Amino acid sequence: MKTISFHIVRVGLGITFLWIGVLILKEPMAWGGYLQPWAAGLLPMPLTQAMIATAILDIVIGFLFLVDFYTWLAALIAGLHIITVFIVSGITDVTVRDIGIFTATLMLLNEGIPQNIRQSLVSQLQKQSPSSFPPQH
Repeated sequence: MKTISFHIVRVGLGITFLWIGVLILKEPMAWGGYLQPWAAGLLPMPLTQAMIATAILDIVIGFLFLVDFYTWLAALIAGLHIITVFIVSGITDVTVRDIGIFTATLMLLNEGIPQNIRQSLVSQLQKQSPSSFPPQH
């Protein structure tokens, strides 16, 4: 059962991701300025298009959080997205706030992942590294 805290974080992140997506759509080049030059040079498309794609991703993530649909999957994608932001932008006075967003996505992932998927992942990990887990009785 999902807690009140889960829903508070889910809605807060939903609003945050939607809002950021809209802001990026309004000024994609301004947001593109946060990319490190080496990262911008690796883009397979013009910077404006990459930022519009980022904005759409943020909006979709925000929407999924708000409607509580595949929240765990949205959290996984959001977490990977934030890690990418850290890599291509660095941790700066602006992106340092994303550490909180990242940890909130991890909470939603942990609390929202369906039990059957969690069990499957644990089972796979135990098969790969049986000495890492204590024996189950």
